[in-house]
Amino acid sequence: MNMIGIVGIALITAIFAVMLKRHHGEYAIIISICGGAVVIFLILAQITPALNQVNEWISAVGIPNQAALILLKTLGICFLTQFAVDSCKDAGESALASKVELAGKVTVVVMALPLFQSIASTAVSLVGGG
Repeated sequence: MNMIGIVGIALITAIFAVMLKRHHGEYAIIISICGGAVVIFLILAQITPALNQVNEWISAVGIPNQAALILLKTLGICFLTQFAVDSCKDAGESALASKVELAGKVTVVVMALPLFQSIASTAVSLVGGG
């Protein structure tokens, strides 16, 4: 599916959500989240070739697989967190959106700890401390 299809789905979803919001606000939120999920899945289908290309570049450069995997996972967490935050804000739950955003940030930091440890140990060995 191309960008025109994604925009079409998003616009149709938005129109249905706005129409339902007047009488059935709870259904409008569900329609909006479902439409957003469909768009995310379509984007993921398009991004697979790009991820394969990035994986080839990472292999060619010689970045360790663990580091590349951590980077790609954190990128995915960022995308999912942003989707969840936007969905919560659309539902009028800004406090919940803030909590989800904090959880995403903490998850990224926790996942990146092995990289921080590797960088720190490399720095210590370069300085001559280890």
